[in-house]
Amino acid sequence: MALITFIIPVRHQDNARDWKLLRANLEQTIASISSQSYDDWRGVIVANHGADLPELPEKFSVCRVDFSPNLFHEKKSSPTKEEFWDAFRLDKGRRVLAGMLGARDSTFFMIVDDDDFVSANIATFAARNPEANGWVITRGYIWDHGGRIMLGHDDFNHVCGTCLIVNAALYQLPDRFEDASEEWIKSMLGSHHQIPKILTDRGTPLQPLPFRGAVYRVAHPGSHSATPSLIRRYFVTKAALLKPSATIRNLRNLRRVDAQAQREFFGVK
Repeated sequence: MALITFIIPVRHQDNARDWKLLRANLEQTIASISSQSYDDWRGVIVANHGADLPELPEKFSVCRVDFSPNLFHEKKSSPTKEEFWDAFRLDKGRRVLAGMLGARDSTFFMIVDDDDFVSANIATFAARNPEANGWVITRGYIWDHGGRIMLGHDDFNHVCGTCLIVNAALYQLPDRFEDASEEWIKSMLGSHHQIPKILTDRGTPLQPLPFRGAVYRVAHPGSHSATPSLIRRYFVTKAALLKPSATIRNLRNLRRVDAQAQREFFGVK
């Protein structure tokens, strides 16, 4: 049993634009999770048979699956935008479910995208609040791939999927994979947008995490969301020109990737 299990769903290798880059990014995500300041955690990587993964630290394991490639993985291959997101939610959600079923004795789950980073303080905070429903990471950082600065973002859960820490019991996992409906998989495990409202409606709301809890990597060739760089998205736009107060706020929220940030988020000792 672990206090918290970090689940990393990895796309089918046929859906990767550059597997070598995905593997390198995943290795950095693994290093980030491994820097937890509290020792009661584990990591589960869900990947297809045949996927070449990096060497894993002691607390990580691999859940191998046989799911087919997502035929609508790229937006241009999808008939409609909704079909694109529907296929994405199902593909991600069933990978998450496979990983969770093998670690269902955890107190908390956190789903982490395979190119993001998490704070080293998450497990420690969970250990201090073991009876909590869980937390939403409303404040985090956005980081350009390979860059030297990060932008503090105060609406983080609306831009990044690595934003939920949920008490495992609230997922109400089925006994077997086959018992889960596709709609449940898509809403509870394939999308971070719907879970907070679902849990609030049940009377078990998540609380905001009281510190910046994750880093969203953007502007790299393998990104599925194709999110542009910090400069392009937050400083060189029409909206930035029309709302100078927001631009000033964003400038104030910039932070250097210094030694402290390297230790807390990037797994650098």
